[in-house]
Amino acid sequence: MGVEERMKLNKLARNAKKIDSFLLSRLEGEPHGLYRAARYMIEYGGKRLRPYMVVKSCELLGGNAKQAMPSAAAIEMIHNFTLVHDDIMDNDEVRHGVPTVHVKFGIPIGILAGDLLFSKAFETISSAYNRMPNNVGLALVSNLARACRDVCEGQVLDITMAQSKRMPSESQYIKMIEKKTSSLFIASCAMGAISAKRADSDVRRLSTFGRNIGIAFQIIDDLIGIIGDPKLTKKPVGNDIREGKKSLPILMAIRRATGHERKTILGAFGNSSVSKNELEKAVGVISSLGIEKTIRKKAICHSSTAKKSISIYDDGPAKNELLSLLDFVVERSL
Repeated sequence: MGVEERMKLNKLARNAKKIDSFLLSRLEGEPHGLYRAARYMIEYGGKRLRPYMVVKSCELLGGNAKQAMPSAAAIEMIHNFTLVHDDIMDNDEVRHGVPTVHVKFGIPIGILAGDLLFSKAFETISSAYNRMPNNVGLALVSNLARACRDVCEGQVLDITMAQSKRMPSESQYIKMIEKKTSSLFIASCAMGAISAKRADSDVRRLSTFGRNIGIAFQIIDDLIGIIGDPKLTKKPVGNDIREGKKSLPILMAIRRATGHERKTILGAFGNSSVSKNELEKAVGVISSLGIEKTIRKKAICHSSTAKKSISIYDDGPAKNELLSLLDFVVERSL
């Protein structure tokens, strides 16, 4: 990890502390065990990219962090709700280097903790904005609900894709991540704009920014799932290959490989009993095919669209921080 990347992570970490203070204050109650389970994964880390984008989008349009904070907390609650339920569906046992919620507290409490986070998200924004003009509160609830719907649809697309014997096309993959991942990035930026009480045109511009940073984030995340340093990612090398994840880098590698190279990748793909040596060979083949360069080019393309969407706004701290975040997402190695 380079010095510049570490500096950007440190900046995110400082903002995360402010967001966490507000967020965790909304997750206190009885029964204690349920609220402890709901807080658990939040207390163990995360970059807080989505709430950060809520705050910076609001500031970009003349608002402030106080206005944006309830929406920022709600977005992070929904994000964590999806993680808790994803881990249950995928039988994942570790996240952020610690046992997942359902492993730590049991599946019934895990499901209920996710449900609580979902409910608390809507309670947080509806109670915070009920003294504002009705269109502001309604628009926030509507955007968050739409994002939740899209995440569910995207999850089913992902499951269907995984169960199918056919390899999806690039456009099918993009549609899936746009729903499953990008929808919360879109909602983050849109809700920041709405919190600043700005026009629909501003909401649309920020939504475009969110959509493209979300797609860039996911395709780079999928790349890291193959070539990332296990010491940093806290995941075994080539984990996505072993699990048979039909991510864009793997799809591109399978299509680009020929002969023995293709055989090496397919021999490890979706093979839970593959040896460490064979898995490392598959990772080596994928790296040799120039997949990283191609994926980063695609991420840069989405980054350019995102930058263009907010070019109309004057330069200032909030805009610079959004653009810096965009660069971090595209360039990151973790």
